Amino acid sequence: MKISIIGAGYVGLIAAACFADRGFRVLISTNDPKKIKMINRGKAPFFEPELEGLLRKAVKSGALKATNTRNEAILNSDVTFICVGTPSAADGSIDLSFIYAAAEEVGRSLRKKRGYHTVVLRSTVVPGTTDKVKEIIERVSGKSADKEFGICMCPEFLRQGNAVYDTFNPDRVVIGEHDGRAGEFVEKLFKKFYKGKKVPMLRMNTVSAEMVKYVSNSILATKVSFINEIANMCEKLKNVDVYEVAKGVGLDRRVGPLFLEAGPGFGGSCFPKDVNAILSFSRELGYELKILDSVMVVNEEQALHVVDLVRRSLGSLAGRRIAVLGLSFKPDTDDMREAPSVRIIRKLLGEGASVVAYDPVAVGNAKKILKDAIQYADSSSECLKDADCCVVVTEWDEFKKIKPEMLKKMKGRSIIDSRRIWNAETLRKAGFKYYGIGLGE
Repeated sequence: MKISIIGAGYVGLIAAACFADRGFRVLISTNDPKKIKMINRGKAPFFEPELEGLLRKAVKSGALKATNTRNEAILNSDVTFICVGTPSAADGSIDLSFIYAAAEEVGRSLRKKRGYHTVVLRSTVVPGTTDKVKEIIERVSGKSADKEFGICMCPEFLRQGNAVYDTFNPDRVVIGEHDGRAGEFVEKLFKKFYKGKKVPMLRMNTVSAEMVKYVSNSILATKVSFINEIANMCEKLKNVDVYEVAKGVGLDRRVGPLFLEAGPGFGGSCFPKDVNAILSFSRELGYELKILDSVMVVNEEQALHVVDLVRRSLGSLAGRRIAVLGLSFKPDTDDMREAPSVRIIRKLLGEGASVVAYDPVAVGNAKKILKDAIQYADSSSECLKDADCCVVVTEWDEFKKIKPEMLKKMKGRSIIDSRRIWNAETLRKAGFKYYGIGLGE
């Protein structure tokens, strides 16, 4: 079976590398000539653990090729996955222009193709989008869905930093089908991909599948904002630790422990974008999602709460040198989209502080956003030198290994641990003023 993938971003390239690793022939298309050259050399254009090894192997074996010709990719495959971006518009609503442009390209190619072809929408889209994609393909190709081509909606549920593992070991596969033939084809495709592994496969209509993705991400984002609110309350109490509270709550199987780690708020390409998109979509339907409105407000304020802790430790921030450890929105990625570090740093700068930051992989992307407003260190040690305060923003493993001796390179003794990676008692005994998210007085 031959697969074509439209879009060589995070979702598309990981799918391409994983399909190729399982023996499928994959053509991935993008309009970015730089990405094409990198992929065809076996180099990933973004950082994701395990991806580059898979990519190098797939390209070397001839199982994966990148091209800028969508027509070539579609005509030489049995199924096409649409994995293009769905960015946020200025008002927070979803921008579907790349989706609809891809649908037109698919339609033009299918006009020339004989035989049945399946189209799978993989990008995150608001309910009803797959139906519109079907209509565009029908109009442009002159062919009818269910008879001459099939269309399905299969959302992805990848965690950045764990995306390759999640692709090979999913909790479930959701298949939103326009018709039974298309759904059957996609189910057989995934069963072949998983080679007998027992993976729950849920078949439903396309609108329900579109909703599954948004509801899933919205619940996870809600858990993050909820525990952050509880953490902020815990800070006003004596002898309480939100991490101990969360552990006690998370062992209840009705709740679960995941996404109950208090911190500086969520970021990345999914939660902020998807929650804003479903909020905007719901308003268009005439319904206000009050809980999700609050989730976004809490998340915006949580990053600024980190600065409150810096101020509580130092007093005025004017003229202070702040060391920021971690820039990416989470470890094991270089993704800076909606990263809490950006809001924290801009607030620190706005209050007159100077900032020096270090991140193992995200400095390049950070420079595109923050420019030369801050200094960039080449190591943790360099970042800490002569700082009045250290703020931990991303829980990279290398930061967890930092000892008090290295922290003493600082001029000051203030630690703001927004990820709770260090032991408060150890640092306080070593002479540091330690503030952690959710740690009571």
